Amino acid sequence: MQEWKLTYETWQPEQQMLREALCTLGNGYFATRGAFEELPAVDNEFYPGTYLAGGFNRLTSEVAGENIENEDLVNWPDWLPLTFCHPDGEWLDIRKVELLDFRQELDMKQGLLLRRLHFRDKQGRETSLMSRRLVSMANKHVAALQWELTPLNWSGEIIVKSSLDGRVTNSGVARYRQLASQHLQPLGQGQHDPETVYLEVQTVQSRLLMAQAARVRVYREGVQESINFEVQQEEGHVAQQFRLHCEQNKPVQLEKVVQLHTSRDQAITEPLQEACKNIVRQGNFEHLLGKHVQAWLRLWNRCDLEISCNAKTQGILRLHIFHLLQTVSANTVGLDVGVPARGLHGEAYRGHIFWDELFIFPFLNLRLPELTRELLFYRFRRLPEARFAAAQAGYRGAMFPWQSGSNGREESQVIHLNPQSGRWLPDNTFLQRHISAAIAYNVWQYYQATEDMSFLTFMGAELIFDIALFWSSIATNNPSLGRYEIRNVVGPDEYHTEYPDSVEPGLNNNAYTNVMAVWVIQTALKLFDILDDSRVEELSQKLGMSQEDVARWREIAVKMYVPFIENSRIIAQFEGYEKLAEFPWETYRAKYGEAMRLDRILESEGDSVNKYKASKQADVLMLFYLFSTTELIEIFSQLQYDFTKEDKAANISYYEERTSHGSTLSKIVHSWVLARSDRKRSWSNFQVALVSDVEDIQGGTTAEGIHLGAMAGTVDLVQRGFMGLEIREDVLWLNPVLPDELGCLNFSIRYRNHWITINLTQDTMHISFDRGWSKEVQIGVKGQVYTFTTGEQRKFDITR
Repeated sequence: MQEWKLTYETWQPEQQMLREALCTLGNGYFATRGAFEELPAVDNEFYPGTYLAGGFNRLTSEVAGENIENEDLVNWPDWLPLTFCHPDGEWLDIRKVELLDFRQELDMKQGLLLRRLHFRDKQGRETSLMSRRLVSMANKHVAALQWELTPLNWSGEIIVKSSLDGRVTNSGVARYRQLASQHLQPLGQGQHDPETVYLEVQTVQSRLLMAQAARVRVYREGVQESINFEVQQEEGHVAQQFRLHCEQNKPVQLEKVVQLHTSRDQAITEPLQEACKNIVRQGNFEHLLGKHVQAWLRLWNRCDLEISCNAKTQGILRLHIFHLLQTVSANTVGLDVGVPARGLHGEAYRGHIFWDELFIFPFLNLRLPELTRELLFYRFRRLPEARFAAAQAGYRGAMFPWQSGSNGREESQVIHLNPQSGRWLPDNTFLQRHISAAIAYNVWQYYQATEDMSFLTFMGAELIFDIALFWSSIATNNPSLGRYEIRNVVGPDEYHTEYPDSVEPGLNNNAYTNVMAVWVIQTALKLFDILDDSRVEELSQKLGMSQEDVARWREIAVKMYVPFIENSRIIAQFEGYEKLAEFPWETYRAKYGEAMRLDRILESEGDSVNKYKASKQADVLMLFYLFSTTELIEIFSQLQYDFTKEDKAANISYYEERTSHGSTLSKIVHSWVLARSDRKRSWSNFQVALVSDVEDIQGGTTAEGIHLGAMAGTVDLVQRGFMGLEIREDVLWLNPVLPDELGCLNFSIRYRNHWITINLTQDTMHISFDRGWSKEVQIGVKGQVYTFTTGEQRKFDITR
């Protein structure tokens, strides 16, 4: 790992699927895994997947005697195939040649994937091959690759083949392979002009069209060479084949440029016509690369975090930013898409959208807030479906799904496969109603960072009000407690989905869910003082909000029940948590390591994680992640619970000992909550989170798609966590506690239309305030508020 490059200097077949995920190239519109151009998909070896933002399709499978419908992010036609052979030899296959040298390099600064091979075939011929590939950030419909092939000890003729392959299936995740996977129906293929072929396909259920046009050219010493192509066609597949004479030690360049359009595109007439029209307008590879590099430079100018004192951490943080920007970018605007938890990098979680926005949006809010706004529209457009879901469940307002896809219905699996036991089991994680609170939280945080009143007025407030109505209707009054409670839910932990020996799914009074419900309602009440009266009246009429509803909100906001473990100040993860058995951590960690999937392990042993005080990931501690100590103490005070800073430390210690970190998000939260109380342990957790995908610490999951929330979370941990950055009462607060291992940190953030540059060392913080739309901004440092005006710079001693 270098500061701007991820480099592999040996060919390791067992690592190929992981490398394909980590070397994915994308532009926010589509992405392609870092597979080799010359090899097709082979189960558990190679998987050249291409994924379209919002490109979903549904199929029905028969599982355990039931018909189960699943919606998947579709694997679209493979545009990569490019290979060659000698007339007396086999098509190039890295597994069948003697590899003399290998290097694969992901250049994050330029958004470029490079590969260099030096190999000897069975006839003793040595060849050098250099491959370069891009998915254009400058033109979202364009991808290109270039081969430079050099005969080292031979001259002669070779046969080259370039293809577009629409015969692909969704088979990138082993545990899904028993399910229906044929999402594409070929519509046509053929030749557009002497150097260009095309392919058109359609999804079988969602009827989404994709057209690809591929142009192949050959260059020697910068001069284009005339080629006679033979076009080969079969249903769902088209290839260009030609013969090429090669001379020893004289390189020849082959380039393939692809134009990709779909029926989701705007300002087009029809995908195939657009692809064929626009492929003619594209320049050569070098021209496309120049435009692409410029686009990436503009992104890095906004988004880079510079840690000049720690090269490895620097490189991985840039890798994480790189993959975030490949999943959502300016090219995402207008697409009506959410943020898939596994990016556009693989088929895990079926490409669904969860709550990872909580970890992703903070980075975008302070860099590219326009993207946050666009991604929040994804939720706003699905309000009708969320309202219907709430009504079907007997509630009011909007109840958003735990897993979302094309239209916002609940996409969580009814059953899931435990690969440890081979058994299909009920999946009750859809009861994670806290997703609705996360959406309201994201709306509010975006508003705090941008002060975007137009969004809050016309969309954000409606989301918050509707979600508050949901919480006030799912909460019920318990006279014996004298408080409101929320029953039959699942918390962020996910391991605990029911009580031991219960036949009914769900838990009562998950502390995180209850506190978040209160926060949403308290925030909704704030809106009455922020919005103008006419807009409040409009929304009240539209949503059916009455004075009785508002009175109920005010009551719930001070009377919600939060369970505590008896005779302690420890917040119980849910009601009855203290009755569960302690788990034998040392025994299982010795056998399975720290990042265990205990639910799968115990089920395979005939046991259940529901019996134990054992969490998959942070649950109660999520409260300390989302809210500052001051904010959380205030919430508990309004609920008439006595909660102190010392109680926070006790809760962190308690749940640290009972968490398996079966999710890559968990270490981020634990690092965050320890940042001020135990910097050594905080840094240790951060380091694990940082390498979770690069080193695939969960043992095979990254190969199915990167963990985008964890990647963005590590960047945000540096940006906000170690900086102590929060927005309260119209003040941007900075209270930095930089780990010793970082030394120094330089970055810029965009806050309420101002660019603020921060240069931090262990001793000093330098703040530069650039021009913005308003004349001044309030910035708080170490407890004191300062007014910054345009062009102002200040230096602070942070050791005091």
